[in-house]
Amino acid sequence: MALDDSALSGLLELLRHTDAGQVMRELLRFGLQALVDAEADAHVGAARYERSAARTTQRNGSRERTVSTTAGDLTVKIPKMRTGSFFPSLLEPRRRIDVALHAVVMEAYVHGVSTRKVDDLVAALGVDTGISKSEVSRICAALDREADAWRARRLDHVGFPYVYLDATYCKVRLDGRVVSQAVVIATGVSADGRREVLGVQVGDSEDEAFWTEFLRGLRDRGLAVGPAGVRLVISDAHRGLTAAVGKVLTGAGWQRCRVHFQRNVAVRVPKHAASMVTATIGTIFAQPTADLVRAQVDTVADLLAGKFPAVAGMLRDTKADLTAFADFPEPHWRKIWSNNPLERLNREVKRRTDVVGIFPNREALLRLATAVLMETHDEWQVSDRRYLSEESMRQIAGENTTTTVPEITPIALDATEFQAA
Repeated sequence: MALDDSALSGLLELLRHTDAGQVMRELLRFGLQALVDAEADAHVGAARYERSAARTTQRNGSRERTVSTTAGDLTVKIPKMRTGSFFPSLLEPRRRIDVALHAVVMEAYVHGVSTRKVDDLVAALGVDTGISKSEVSRICAALDREADAWRARRLDHVGFPYVYLDATYCKVRLDGRVVSQAVVIATGVSADGRREVLGVQVGDSEDEAFWTEFLRGLRDRGLAVGPAGVRLVISDAHRGLTAAVGKVLTGAGWQRCRVHFQRNVAVRVPKHAASMVTATIGTIFAQPTADLVRAQVDTVADLLAGKFPAVAGMLRDTKADLTAFADFPEPHWRKIWSNNPLERLNREVKRRTDVVGIFPNREALLRLATAVLMETHDEWQVSDRRYLSEESMRQIAGENTTTTVPEITPIALDATEFQAA
């Protein structure tokens, strides 16, 4: 963009009376402003005050936008348009997550379902006026093409011995009502020890039909079950989920998440005894061999039976599912006896979706959740650190499965503690 003599004279006068740091900030601000104005000219089809047959709209004032740089925060002015919207590409978010969040906020605003929090975000993004529905649709369509292709990608490039399933909940406006929608996520550990996000979907609830459809989608995309595929599924004990796993992933084992189980136990006992009971159940997972793990379930159940018969019954009923991890290599146990790894991913999704609060529709929620998961998936693929070592993963195939274990003294539990409780 060409600078007139007046602008140059003003800039030179300012620079004569500022320190070196301020000089650099002002030069950077001036350059950014020039780039923004040049892009605005191209968007309008004419420079300011220029008469041109190519003009498509008129400027209508400007709004300030703070830009964080290594030289400090700078303020530039973004031209407003009488029709349509304009936002300089120089300042557009580059990460996929940020673009998706930007699109969701705009979509919520355009559809008139935004909250005060979203209104504030719209202003912070510098697009608090003149938002074009067609522009929002264009951005969303571009994101959806990429997200749809990623969710439909094939999963038969490698086997996934371990698969984790869980859901988190977000608010969506449907048919004029705000309802809770389940965001269900599947992740897997591949045969070479790397993690991948296998799938994500949004639906009305976590019922069996919804989970069945989701898992069948994974199978249709090539997720195998058996010696070369899924060997163990880790999840909580949601009835619809477990029924779907048994129906669709037939032949795979199921590990009931120990953390969810201990939470379920905690609500069955008096508050003052909850920590003691859960700690005692924790001794099951401190055993070094599969035989001792399963024997400890019986020991703990017998110990709790007198004071907490309901908990003892839960332990006996769920023994096989709670100890399924013990059939796999011991180095994997801490990673496969609970759903904690996927819960951390759920929290990352919630951290992003909480920014929006209420989504204008299911598609907007799925778009943002997919963007978050795609970024995480990509980070896992380029990481030098594997989730489980290749050497330990070979043990699943029957190689080097014999582990030398020193002589073990089983953990002793004092029954008098529970009698006192």
